[in-house]
Amino acid sequence: MSYPVGHFSCKLDSKGRLMVPSDFKEQLGEQADEGFVLRPGLFNHCLELFTRKDWDEVQAKLRTSLSPFNPQHEAVIRKYNAGARLAKLDANGRLQIPKDLLERAALVKEVVVSAVTTKMEIWDKALYDQTVEGLDNDLFLQILSDNIK
Repeated sequence: MSYPVGHFSCKLDSKGRLMVPSDFKEQLGEQADEGFVLRPGLFNHCLELFTRKDWDEVQAKLRTSLSPFNPQHEAVIRKYNAGARLAKLDANGRLQIPKDLLERAALVKEVVVSAVTTKMEIWDKALYDQTVEGLDNDLFLQILSDNIK
């Protein structure tokens, strides 16, 4: 999957709908019409947004890597999938975010949708800015130089 390039500043309306920028939708193409899966962030205080195709691929990896006959594996699958919701763009290009997910990610009005390598993330704008700026630049460069060959 090729996710949209960059990050997009967006606003939530009073009903928790995210107005998706037209450039974002254009870059996603037909995948925007197929819908998405939202889940609480695994490592950060944000929401993760997957295309349906990519969500199905993640589920296939879980299915083939973890045994349904191992209680610890089942617990991992259960926890990973906890809070996951299907989401579609409405006719006006808005993505409805369920109230419980809005609260978990502390999303109120100003948000950022950011594409990362395997998914997209939806962040409160202030928290996103703080998180990006919070990574020490020397550590950032060291990780890149140690891992990108």
